[in-house]
Amino acid sequence: MRPKKLITSIVLAALLVCLFSFGAVGGTQSRHRAQTHHSHRISGGRHYTNAYGRRVQSPRYSRSVPAGATAQCNDGTYSFSQSRRGTCSHHGGVRTWLR
Repeated sequence: MRPKKLITSIVLAALLVCLFSFGAVGGTQSRHRAQTHHSHRISGGRHYTNAYGRRVQSPRYSRSVPAGATAQCNDGTYSFSQSRRGTCSHHGGVRTWLR
């Protein structure tokens, strides 16, 4: 391979690695939603923005069913999701639907 072609191939490969690493290619929105949800700690005072742009309380642990909970996740947290799609997706799935 000629030096010019080799350098061009290396630069192109590095560029592709960077684009995929930083989410500039494909699936950016779904990855952003997951990061937004997952970046919050699981506690009573945390919230996330769902796929519809609504602010929703993050899943949390509780000894009894908290007001407004819609499901209990397999990791024991209670979800306040406003849609069944994706509920408890970062918590092992839904154990029990409450509504």
